[in-house]
Parts: sequence; structure tokens; C-alpha cells
Amino acid sequence: QLNESGGGSVQAGGSLRLSCALSGSTFSTYSMGWFRQAPGKEREAVAHINSDGTIIYEDSVKDRFTISKDNAKKILYLQMNSLKPEDTAMYYCVAGCTRRTCGNGFGAWGQGTQVTVSS
Repeated sequence: QLNESGGGSVQAGGSLRLSCALSGSTFSTYSMGWFRQAPGKEREAVAHINSDGTIIYEDSVKDRFTISKDNAKKILYLQMNSLKPEDTAMYYCVAGCTRRTCGNGFGAWGQGTQVTVSS
């Protein structure tokens, strides 16, 4: 089970940190990441940590967003800085799938947390 938190409304240039708590599984070995979907747009991968530790970012968030894991607490984070209005979307935590397979609907998905960035 995945439980996201940390969404909200901020002005452009602001920051938010999303958290995703994973219960009932071997957290440290999971590939995990964040997807987002804005109204009228396709779902897109934002950031992903693979089981081997490699990290992939979507181009538009590189140098602004940072994904990390706390294996002891079983929490996945997404630190979002220099937020832009185009970052406005529902953000979903995913686990147990690669960036590609998550995008195809596999793995476990959280319920989502809304991020709204105003100009």
C-alpha cells in the first residue's frame, strides 16, 4: 500500500516535498518513482529510482526535482524546487515497476496528491 502526502498550492518559484510511505513490502529492493498527470494531458514519468540505485528524471524537471529514498523509514521523497505553473498536476507514487512498466500500468500506485502552482 502506498500513501502519498505533501501536495498543495504554491506560487511559481516555490518548493514542495512529496512523501510516499510504503507498507507491507521489502522497500529497499523496490524500483519506485513518481508519475504525474495534468488535466487533459497524458500521464508522464517524473522521476524514478531503479532497484540498482540508478535515477532517471524527466527532462523538464532535471536540476529542479530530486528523488530519494529512506529505506529505514520506508519513505520515498520528491523534493520539488523552482516550481512552475506547468508542474501543476496530480502526482502519483509508484512501486514495484520500472519507469517503462509503470507507464504501462503495472506495479502499485498510490491515490495521488495534487500539486498546484500559480503564476
